Amino acid sequence: MAERDGLGGTATSGAGMSGAGNLRELYACLYATEFPAQAMLRLRPELRERAAVVVMEGEPPLQTVCSANSRARRLGVERGMTRIEVETLDGVTVLARSTAEEGSARAALLECAGAFSPRVEECSGDGEFLCVIDIAGTERLFGPADVLAESLLRRVRGLGVVACVSVSGNFEAAVCNARGRPTQTGVIPRGVEGIALAPLPMGVLKLSEGHAETFALWGIRTLGELAELPEKELVARLGQEGRRLRQLARGELPHLFVPIEAEFRLEERMELDAPVELLESLLFVVGAMLEQLALRAAGRVLALASVTATLKLEGGGAHVRTVRPALPSNERAMWLKLIHLDMEAHPPGAAVVGIGLTAEPGSTSKVQMGLFSPQLPEAMRLDVTLARIKAIVGEDCVGRAVLEDTHRVDGFRMEQFSVAGAGSRAGSSDELEGSLAAVRQLRPAEKVSVTLRGKQPAGFVFRERRYEVEKAYGPWVMSGAWWEQTLWGVEQWDLIARGDAGWLCCCVVRDLALGEWSMAALYD
Repeated sequence: MAERDGLGGTATSGAGMSGAGNLRELYACLYATEFPAQAMLRLRPELRERAAVVVMEGEPPLQTVCSANSRARRLGVERGMTRIEVETLDGVTVLARSTAEEGSARAALLECAGAFSPRVEECSGDGEFLCVIDIAGTERLFGPADVLAESLLRRVRGLGVVACVSVSGNFEAAVCNARGRPTQTGVIPRGVEGIALAPLPMGVLKLSEGHAETFALWGIRTLGELAELPEKELVARLGQEGRRLRQLARGELPHLFVPIEAEFRLEERMELDAPVELLESLLFVVGAMLEQLALRAAGRVLALASVTATLKLEGGGAHVRTVRPALPSNERAMWLKLIHLDMEAHPPGAAVVGIGLTAEPGSTSKVQMGLFSPQLPEAMRLDVTLARIKAIVGEDCVGRAVLEDTHRVDGFRMEQFSVAGAGSRAGSSDELEGSLAAVRQLRPAEKVSVTLRGKQPAGFVFRERRYEVEKAYGPWVMSGAWWEQTLWGVEQWDLIARGDAGWLCCCVVRDLALGEWSMAALYD
């Protein structure tokens, strides 16, 4: 099978490079250079497309450039330049380095790599992201090595990161080839690792200052020149480190693979360049972060069940809000509108200098419609509609009514709508039949005029009809919530009465605080 080699051409795969017959070692190296800049631009699409951006680290006024994108490098920006030197260049945008944003970008890339193999080892250095994936035996899942590399790159580009993928049967050869050709993606066939690595500069080996100076004095500038040195003489001068470097240059150094176990967390963080007070400007940033969270969740066939927004306020405070719709969803527009309405109802108390979004994953929801069933409104619109209603009438007035564990008449509370899982059931028919009561609750209770005889009801007028009490049961005195301002107390009587319209079995209640009587229920 013809595959692209590390030089951008094509080469015939060696034995064991593809196919299920021989599952020897095979590694894919994912490499992203200028990682501090890429991590900052990942959530800033307006800068990523058309601006020259440099990232600076250190305390003012001793800030220096630690990373820059390609447009800034074409303008002459180099690592280590001071802020004063950068400001002499026209059209350069300066950003402060954020370890929080780099951590979020690193976690997103490791999740992306973990979707192709559970064995991932990270070898990132200062200013770069590098991880190696053990892809031996994945041909039946993702196809040949070059097809897997292209699929991995598409996933990485979707995260807003520019990277390359190098595939080789040798771990270190894949790493060196990725560092030496950060803009190319290809596969090194087995047996020609030394040939593919020969043109690469010595800098890909991450040499110490002493070894770099020694090789410069010897006139060794490429890996091919280092590979041609005699091993015994090199060991005599540099020791076993010289033998290791020669094996690296030839693509023959063995490696003990140490996979990491990355924790799956849907989290994005961003430090703002200046305090933001306008909600519209804040939502513009939140929209880019939600897009990344939804993309990462969809990569694991999941959806966002809830999103918690943590706003870092100017002065050191924090404003935390959680949005949880009825059904998990990856619709960015819906989440953005829900967060918008929630922030309008609960605005932060100061200007925002940083944003953190943490999402809880949930199962994706699908609705199976019948062939001839009428089209129904989208289920996701319910949450936006409810959020709009809450903004008008208040959060405590929207939801589903749930009875409270109390003797108070019509005692209930409002809870947020939720959808039970597919395996849950509301209750069997026997349970439902056993819970039915032969009573008609009057809501709201109707006022009645009661005549007493010895502190006991003797007659009453209900719906303009007079009734005489034949039997009275009670009273049952109930009260509650004495620890709050909503304390209540009632006196309940069950009555059997006779009138012109016939017999009536009912429940009347007297408010102990107001002394008013009302008809609460009718018994059949």
